[in-house]
Amino acid sequence: MRKKLLIIIPAYNEAGTIGQLLDKLEEPEIADIADVLIMNDASVDITPFIARNRGHNVVTHVFNLGYGSGLQVGYKYAMRRGYEYVIQMDADGQHDASNILKLYSELTTPDENGRCPDIVVGSRFMEGAGSFPISFVKQFAISMFRGIIRITTGQKITDPTSGLQGLNKRTVWYYSKYKHFDDKYPDANMLTQMILLGYYVKEIPAVMHDRSGGVSMHTGLLKQGIYMVRMVFSIIAVLLRVSSYGMDRESVNEYERIEEINNTKNRQTV
Repeated sequence: MRKKLLIIIPAYNEAGTIGQLLDKLEEPEIADIADVLIMNDASVDITPFIARNRGHNVVTHVFNLGYGSGLQVGYKYAMRRGYEYVIQMDADGQHDASNILKLYSELTTPDENGRCPDIVVGSRFMEGAGSFPISFVKQFAISMFRGIIRITTGQKITDPTSGLQGLNKRTVWYYSKYKHFDDKYPDANMLTQMILLGYYVKEIPAVMHDRSGGVSMHTGLLKQGIYMVRMVFSIIAVLLRVSSYGMDRESVNEYERIEEINNTKNRQTV
């Protein structure tokens, strides 16, 4: 039976951790409902060979293009192959595989109004989440982004920098389009954008761990500082584009029009 869920894992030189993660994702409770795609961002170690030798699909960038670029290629892959849902997680061991079923359940369960979330964020800071150590600089950044999102959208997001997220097809379609997704650091800026555009964003507590291998893309004060400055300017750009100029709103409705056309064709075929 064709699977509806694709797990996208961006990876850059994660040979020391990718095998342990795949061990967990190959357990029947996950493997029976989800395919795995490794987005290899030009690793120079054996990361892609480990994944490919275990039967998983691997897409490789010839050059290192960054975290966001890898995710967007994964979204395009998901759309072309007809997946209904995507869960994105890191390859470094921080995101516990036990979160997969919880995220998928939330994505597919309607709320009291009969609506399913477009985006489900796995949060490190909600009640029920596992304890997760974090540096003062990162705490400051997260608090700042929380405040910005709350002020600009009215919605409380406890973990605006979480890379553990579940997305429905409507969101994946939008993210797969040119200029709709940050190809470097898609974090608080993308959540701000999607909330302003009317997407239903929900958080659930998630279990996360210290990075078990490799090197974080935010290692060092300089990189963290560049990240924070870039993120602030990116959020400002989102606010100008969506709130001030009303751009991107037409694209939101385009997906519904395409789906209606496809549904009409399917009914006529039947």
